[in-house]
Amino acid sequence: MAPRVGLTTERLTQAGATLADEVGFDQVTVSELARRFDVKVASLYSHVRNSHDLKTRIALLALEELADRAADALAGRAGKDALVALANVYRDYAREHPGRYAAAQFRLAPETAAASAGVRHARMTRALLRGYDLDEPDQTHAVRLLGSVFHGYVSIEMGGGFSHSAPGTEETWSRVLDALDALLRTWPAAS
Repeated sequence: MAPRVGLTTERLTQAGATLADEVGFDQVTVSELARRFDVKVASLYSHVRNSHDLKTRIALLALEELADRAADALAGRAGKDALVALANVYRDYAREHPGRYAAAQFRLAPETAAASAGVRHARMTRALLRGYDLDEPDQTHAVRLLGSVFHGYVSIEMGGGFSHSAPGTEETWSRVLDALDALLRTWPAAS
């Protein structure tokens, strides 16, 4: 079957990312995308193999968008300023693109992950941590800590978990980043 005119893998990936933001990443399927384009599902199979392939492509797009934003935000910054900039990139992206943010957490095959912008994320986080003078393996522990705190906070906040009490989430977010900065400056020695 010849590919449908106007449909490309890139266009379908972008449409899938938009769909993810609208209905949630878990709800993205080739069938739903075909409905959006008012075409038969078979028309899309010359561009994407299946829903898993589509989700992988959306995940790769989201990782690339996040890495580009992070690189821009981190340029010329160091220490706490860089920490806050990186944290805010993740939080702002999740707020603007909840489905794409969820896609960025999608488990990729090892070879796909190794070739993705996820590698840039790790390099940028490690570059940020050089301002805190951490050696290995503490640097890896700190990368994992930052990812866990950023993702955990953003996920709970987006789920409404912090909306039922004072203080407001902006104040808490600021205090969390202050605490992370203090921890990174005084990282405990291995026991």
